[in-house]
Order: sequence, then C-alpha cells, then structure tokens
Amino acid sequence: MKVLKEIQPREVLGFFEEMCAIPHGSGNTKAVSDWCADFARQRGLEYHQDGDNNIIIIKPATPGYEEARPVILQGHLDMVCEKEPGCAKDMAREGLDLAVEGDYIFARGTTLGGDDGIAVAMALAVLDSDRLEHPRIEAVFTVDEEIGLLGAGTLDVSPLQGRRMINIDSEEEGVFTVSCAGGNNTICTLPLVRRPFSGAGLQVTVGGLAGGHSGSEIHKGRANANRLMGRVLRAAAKATGLRVDRVQGGLKSNAIPVESTAWVVAEDGPAAARAMERLFRELENEYSATDPGIFVRVEEAPAASLPMDEATTGRVICMLTCLPNGVQAMSPQISGLVQTSLNLGILTCEEKELKAVFGVRSSVDSQKEMLKEQLACLMEQLGGTVAFEGDYTGWQYQPDSPLRELMVEVYRDQYGKEPRVEAIHAGLECGLFAGKLPGLDCVSMGPDLLDIHTPRERMSISSLQRTWKFLTEVLRRSR
Repeated sequence: MKVLKEIQPREVLGFFEEMCAIPHGSGNTKAVSDWCADFARQRGLEYHQDGDNNIIIIKPATPGYEEARPVILQGHLDMVCEKEPGCAKDMAREGLDLAVEGDYIFARGTTLGGDDGIAVAMALAVLDSDRLEHPRIEAVFTVDEEIGLLGAGTLDVSPLQGRRMINIDSEEEGVFTVSCAGGNNTICTLPLVRRPFSGAGLQVTVGGLAGGHSGSEIHKGRANANRLMGRVLRAAAKATGLRVDRVQGGLKSNAIPVESTAWVVAEDGPAAARAMERLFRELENEYSATDPGIFVRVEEAPAASLPMDEATTGRVICMLTCLPNGVQAMSPQISGLVQTSLNLGILTCEEKELKAVFGVRSSVDSQKEMLKEQLACLMEQLGGTVAFEGDYTGWQYQPDSPLRELMVEVYRDQYGKEPRVEAIHAGLECGLFAGKLPGLDCVSMGPDLLDIHTPRERMSISSLQRTWKFLTEVLRRSR
C-alpha cells in the first residue's frame, strides 16, 4: 500500500516512494540505477549509464527555452543505511517502511534516505512533467557519494552541455550552499600480536549516543562511541590486568558512531566492571546535554579468540584515546564555520590487524594534508601504517554567480525574505563537478531534513512543498 500517494507534491513523492522500495545503500546501487534507466527508456529520453551505476538523463528544452543555457540538476543515488538497535530489517535486500507523522515523513527503524533520494525524486518529476517550463535539463545521479564522492569522481561529464548546476543535497530550506570542504578517508592499520591470558571474559558496549553527520554536526560536541571506548578500556586497564580480544564500532566514516563494542579478558572481572561503571558516571555527566541516552554496558562473555598481548593492548588503547578526533580548527574568515575536522567513523578488528577509518575534512587543503601527516606520524610511533582513499578537493566560493543571484531573487519573491548564503564543512560533489566543468556556476539547496544518517531521520512535507515550488520557478525563469 502506498503511504505517500495522497500527499503533495504527488509528482515528487510518488517517485520518492518508488525509490524507497529499492535497496540503495552505498555500494548497492545497481537496482536503483537500472530503475532510473527504465524511467528514461519509457519516456524516450536520452540517457547515459556507466559501469559504476552513475546515470545522466537529458530532456530537451520546452518551447520558448531552446536558446536558454542548460541546467544540471544533480543528486546521488546512494543512502546511509543505519538502523535502530534491534531492528531486523536487511537494508541490503529490503525496502524501507515509510510512515507519516504530522508534517514529517520517516522510515520505521532505519534511516529514510531523504539524503539524497529527494533530489532524485525532484529531478525525475521535472523530467516526467509535460507542463513545466524549463531549459534543457541534464539530470545527473551519481553513486557512492556517502563513502567518498566516488561516483562523481569517475563520472564521464562529456554528455553535459550545462555550466549551471543546482545540487539538491542540502538539508535546510532557505539555505543556499556555495562552498564546501574537501576531504578523504584515512585508514589507520595496527598489526596485532596475540598471546594466551587467563581471566574473566567481558563484553563492553558503549552506546545510546546521538550520532549524526560528521561534517554538518561535528561541532555540536556529540560523543564518538569509538573514542569513548578508548577511555573505558583505559579505565579498566588501570584497575586490573586487561587484554583486548577485539573491538569494533561505527559503519560509515561520515557518520559519528553511535555504538562501539569490545571483548576483553580481565584478570579481575569485578574490578574492571567497577572501574568502567565509575567512568560511565563521569561520561553521563559530560554528555548529559548532547547524548542523554549514553550507556556503558558490561556483560560476561567468554573470549572467542586468543586475546592481544599486553603491548598490543596498550597500543590499541593508546590509538583509541590519543589519535585526534573532532573539530581541529574553526574558520577565521566565516564565523561559526568549522574549517578542519576528522571523525573516527569505523573501527574493525580481525585476527592480525585493527583498522580505524577517519573521515578527514578541511576547506584548506594544506590543513587536510596536515591531518593526514599527523595520523601517519602517530601510527608510525605505534608500529602501524596509514592509507588514503577518496581524496577530493573543496569547492571555492565564486563572487560572480548569476545562478545564485537568480535563486536569491526567486526566493525573495516567494518567501518575502532573504535566504542564507553560506559555506559548509560537509563534503559535496559540487567541488568535483567544478573541477570537471570549467566555469561551472553552482548552488546547493534542499528541503528540511532532520537527523540525517541516523534512524531518527525525517523530512518535512511542508518544506518539500515550498522547495518544489521554488525549484520549478527557478527553472521557469532560467531563460
């Protein structure tokens, strides 16, 4: 049964609901890309689909707009797949369970994928319409944006004639983003040595955290579960002999991890548990405002494998507590803008190595490089290594932007007030497109999306309605 079929704008939400029925987490985009290709074929539209599942769909200008400059509408096909604890949904195989409450659309137990499914739905609605007035539309849907802007990096832009691009990947109505940070994923790898150790097996979980986007919400002081796990383990190791068996937490480098779990062997189990309980009370006080649901849970759990030796355990705890994390520098030019940060987003452990994946961001390329070197230097001292992937440049502010001026004019007419024009710390694909399309004039916008990248994600219906009206008017005036 369709949940959104009676909600306006129906032409947009119809496509959004269809998309939500197709699993489309990062790395799992073939089906949703094929869905877009089928859409284009059924309407006789030109399209270009590549081997990475990126797709471009082109619609000719409507009568009277033949001489107008083309407009690129851009978004990404993949979503961050996060679930509430205990949610049994297999997001790699099952669609989302949409629901509506008041002004909000959400998915039961999981992320909604409004970031960035709503961009795809809005662009498809433009391509599908026989009543909207617009120049040539070049809809560009990339893949794996959430894991490093990978699709935008490989996309062949040769079919694109446009040099004006509306990126629909912002999450606050009335805010036009005109610059963003560059970044990369830095993977820190520590080799592990294991030795027998006698003691009580314990499973330690740090959870109940708020999480959030590691770009747009890194400055809010929210706890990082992987980092807190380092503090918890160190407290236990100071109370009694302790060996780490394995530790893991977080799913995405660009999501602040909400839960981290370690399996340890403690010489004195009760003493370790008491030490972790004492630290929990301190953490509960520290994060009472930002993470009121925080918990540290300690349970008996026999070791599943040989634990790490004493030296390796010390290096693991040092790595979790001492590697940099969070905001590193604020912009001296734009008030309130984070300039440089990093997020320990993913922690995985195998028999012979532990990996920590940091999402590194900076609007100043030299500071991005500084953080890469800092992590490399510290890992060398711990006997580990670093690797880098998904490096992308920032998107610089353009003083002369006719597209921005047009959008500000339309916003002023529709809303009766001025929009906010700002830079953000989160990464956007606009920077990669600007590098591939010389002279690109670009603005990012979108409806209100709350708590993206968490199971609390929701989208405002009324905001979407206004944003859709705004977008269609911008296209109408783009002669």
